[in-house]
This record gives sequence, structure tokens and C-alpha cells, in this order.
Amino acid sequence: MLYALLGSNAIMILSFILRYKTFPPQIPLFYTHSIGEDQLGEWWMIFLLPLLLNAFVLINRFIYRKFFLSNTFVAQMIYYLNLFFMISFTLIFIKIVLLVS
Repeated sequence: MLYALLGSNAIMILSFILRYKTFPPQIPLFYTHSIGEDQLGEWWMIFLLPLLLNAFVLINRFIYRKFFLSNTFVAQMIYYLNLFFMISFTLIFIKIVLLVS
């Protein structure tokens, strides 16, 4: 699972580096806000997505090791939840990067 997390982080960083030259100063990040200026955030705020991804995976791993170490069902659930997080956060990151550049 660690290699998948590192791969996900590498894909996000690589996609950002490849499109950095065409990045605008503000990007749409807050889609729950009303349309317009409220949705915009600074360009560096896109790195909240990888930070949240890493935090969720580490918290899930900690919870599993602290409370459910001998339960295989919970281990499988956390594995698939982390896999879902990695795929969805990576795709969202790439979609935003390709949208604004």
C-alpha cells in the first residue's frame, strides 16, 4: 500500500510539474461555494489534495493498527478505502490541473 501511495503522490507531482508554466495565479478549488470568485483559490492550495490524501491514508492505517489488528474484514475494508482515496484524489488533482492549464 505504501508503494501505491508513493506512486499516487508521484503522479500528482509530475502532472503539476509538466503543467506549471501555464498555471494561472488562481484556480477553481472550492466547488461547494457559489459560482464566481468564491470558488477560486491560490495556485499553491492545490497541494491540499495530496496532503489530505496522505493524512487520510495514515489515519486509516493508524486506526487499523491500534484497534483492529487481528480483524481481516476491517483490514480489507481499510485497504479498499485507501485505494479509493488514492484513485479519486489523484484523478481530481489531474482533472483540476488539466482544466486550468
